[in-house]
Amino acid sequence: MPPALSVSGLEKTYGSVRALTGVDIEVGEGELVGLLGPNGAGKSTLVKIACGLVTPTAGTAAVCGAPAGSIEAHRELGYLAELFRFPDWCTGEELLVLHQKLAESEGGAAERGELLELVGLADAGGRRIGTMSKGMQQRLGLAQALIGSPRMLLLDEPTSALDPAGRRTVRALLEELRSRGVSVLLNSHLLSEVELVCDRVSIIARGAVVAAGTPAELAHAGGVEVETASGARVFPEARREDAPRIVRELVAAGEEVYGVRVLTSTLEDAYLEAVGDGGSR
Repeated sequence: MPPALSVSGLEKTYGSVRALTGVDIEVGEGELVGLLGPNGAGKSTLVKIACGLVTPTAGTAAVCGAPAGSIEAHRELGYLAELFRFPDWCTGEELLVLHQKLAESEGGAAERGELLELVGLADAGGRRIGTMSKGMQQRLGLAQALIGSPRMLLLDEPTSALDPAGRRTVRALLEELRSRGVSVLLNSHLLSEVELVCDRVSIIARGAVVAAGTPAELAHAGGVEVETASGARVFPEARREDAPRIVRELVAAGEEVYGVRVLTSTLEDAYLEAVGDGGSR
């Protein structure tokens, strides 16, 4: 089975501006991949190409094996934009009916009911969108992205405007979708959210992938700190397995040791190190 999303050697030039300079990203079945990068790094261009809204200058993008932008790719793709806006006068149920028609979904009332229940809006289908909170509208947006049972979801900042409770709700929903085999590319500036929910992370700067891996791989060990009678001693190159040897050597040298702490960098540290100054255009 082909990957849910496969991007290879992707390039995009706008006049003299090179928005993408050869990007490779793959999202496997049931995988949740975070896409990080500063403003202007090329993330939005990549998402637009995957949606078929922008044509690449070079390289390829495919959704479930079908060329991005093709009818076959659209059938497998769900999308929620960051700055979406649904008509205030429309009810949640009416919005889903509209998107079922647009997606040519034959799921009918059963699909609408299942999706509203999945996003925690089972009793709110008859409410007008203008009366819904931001969190409810965000979850309704996720429901419309899931119409037609797409295998690949592109989500642009789905939790940025939510409070901690709302972010937890969306996080639980993403984990449920992953358990169902749905793949997700999550474009977000909230590194803590990405670290909690994503299987892998790709960091883009200046149109290229500058770091990639699991959150644990990117947030690598950052040394060992030992508290002694003469003060804290930091061994920046040491790893967890070096701690016993360091303690033995300090004790043998006459030091009194009161505590040992393995230091680890965060995903934020890895992001800032990878992006550096001038990460955006």
